[in-house]
Amino acid sequence: MLTYETLHLYSGSDLPADDGPDRETVDTILQWASGYLTNPHEDLGRSGPVCPFVSASLRKDLFRVAVHSGTPDPDEVAEMVLRYKDWFGSLEPTEGTGAQFKTVLIAFPDLDDEAVGEVIDGVQLRLKPDFVADGLMLGQFHQLPPEAGGLWNPDFRPLHAPVALLAIRHMVRSDLPFLIDSPAFVTQYEKIFGKK
Repeated sequence: MLTYETLHLYSGSDLPADDGPDRETVDTILQWASGYLTNPHEDLGRSGPVCPFVSASLRKDLFRVAVHSGTPDPDEVAEMVLRYKDWFGSLEPTEGTGAQFKTVLIAFPDLDDEAVGEVIDGVQLRLKPDFVADGLMLGQFHQLPPEAGGLWNPDFRPLHAPVALLAIRHMVRSDLPFLIDSPAFVTQYEKIFGKK
């Protein structure tokens, strides 16, 4: 387990104790990632896995999960996510080709359907500018699922997950479609990758 102040991260090679309260949530997320995100889906609208980066992240043991029980409010979650953002920058690897596969998922297994929209979608929308400004992406996943449809099939909901969570990763070249709704986001993207 990796620890930073009061925060903890698990990975596939460093799981919580079998009888620990976080184990079921981490197992559920790892099974979802390896069974859903890394595979094609008939409704996706394109070939390849639902998320092209998760396989390498899992294989390199850079797919890390934090579990926070209880029902925090949006302000508490936003503060927590910003602390993970600070930690993300110093998590190894910090450079080289492996760094682009570093992923942190912050799970909130006790959030019910009533809370996920305000807490998960709301916090993601609020903090996205902070992440994009630093060349990072903040994704939201939950059981409802989020309203955003797929890029290739607007009726498909690729952000469906069995546990409500927010995911931190580096921005990659293929992220432009997720940023075009804001000129400031596009400008930041172009600073990193150049103009399309």
